[in-house]
Amino acid sequence: MQRGKTTLWLLAALFTAGCIVPPPAGTPLPPRVEILGDHTRASLYGKSAADMLDHPAIREKVRSLFGSDWGGGAVGGPGVAAAAPEFFSRSFPPRLIQVRGWEYVAASGCMANACRTHRGLLLVRSDGGELLARLDEGGYTHYYVFGVGMLATPENRAAIDAVRRALE
Repeated sequence: MQRGKTTLWLLAALFTAGCIVPPPAGTPLPPRVEILGDHTRASLYGKSAADMLDHPAIREKVRSLFGSDWGGGAVGGPGVAAAAPEFFSRSFPPRLIQVRGWEYVAASGCMANACRTHRGLLLVRSDGGELLARLDEGGYTHYYVFGVGMLATPENRAAIDAVRRALE
């Protein structure tokens, strides 16, 4: 009986240890995201994600951020099939967050008729100098960045993903 218990514990330990796998080399760790409580500053660009897309101070930057996906229509290629604004047709109040030492206004939304599978996240740095976004399209994730020298690096994608998780 004692031998059976020992074997059982050994198998349990091996099973548990086998489930923990380190991330692949070069995978950035997600940054810390802090949700700030200042609702006045969170509405700097509007009271919803839909408002933010059309705010005069960032309107052209938002269109540049999404590029050809602003109008949608990609079929079988890169890009989204629906227009980017449709991912915010049902939107939620923006939140003020801090990530990587910067404050951002974060706005999320979804397609009204496909909220579970088609979601959007827009991040606008509080000074308007940098925009990041993520569109989830039924299993495909599209990342967008806009700003001087900005690239869709693994670090930027990790930051966008961390904000999305924090807002859920």
